[in-house]
Amino acid sequence: MNAARNIKAAIGALTEIGLMLLALAIVCALLVGNNLPFFGSVVSNITALVSELGKNGLVGLIALGIILWLFSKRTMA
Repeated sequence: MNAARNIKAAIGALTEIGLMLLALAIVCALLVGNNLPFFGSVVSNITALVSELGKNGLVGLIALGIILWLFSKRTMA
């Protein structure tokens, strides 16, 4: 049981690092320009994702809800 808790904590930490890098990439893209050497075209990828979800209507809304639920802060029990 302790191993599962450690794996869950490691995955949570990696997800938080990924979200921080995403936020950094968005800020850098807004300040410097769209195509950054390390981050790529993050803003255009996010725009394409939102556009694709918007085209799918209710299914896109449900998918967005699931994505937000997955990334929401939950306590580690």
